[in-house]
Amino acid sequence: MTLFTWAFPLAAPFWALLILAPKWRWTARIMASPWVPLLPLVCYFGLVLPHFGAWGRAMLQPDLGVLQTLLATPWGAGLVWAHLIAFDLFIARWMYFEARDREISPWLVSPILVLTIFLSPFGLVVFLVVRAVRIRSLA
Repeated sequence: MTLFTWAFPLAAPFWALLILAPKWRWTARIMASPWVPLLPLVCYFGLVLPHFGAWGRAMLQPDLGVLQTLLATPWGAGLVWAHLIAFDLFIARWMYFEARDREISPWLVSPILVLTIFLSPFGLVVFLVVRAVRIRSLA
């Protein structure tokens, strides 16, 4: 397996806990670690380090053509994939704890987390709307 193909399987157990076992005591304990997104980031680092110079130059002086060229490579596409997986998991972890703190039902949050896996910007926006409604209802 390549680092690209490992990125999501390394994150999947955490997603399963968040979505399928949100009230299990071990879910909160495991997700309490800020290091949860580290596993998919291992793939990111494994992909970026051999190409750090090229990637660094592209990030310091962003240019659409240069970025398209880098992202068209296997390592570039894998790098962005691992980045997305790690940060989506980071956002999901925040959503999970925010929902618990705001007493938002897991029955509502779990489908939002499923949406977040596939379309994280939409999932985040839906969660923020639900969160805002909940905050207003408590005021």
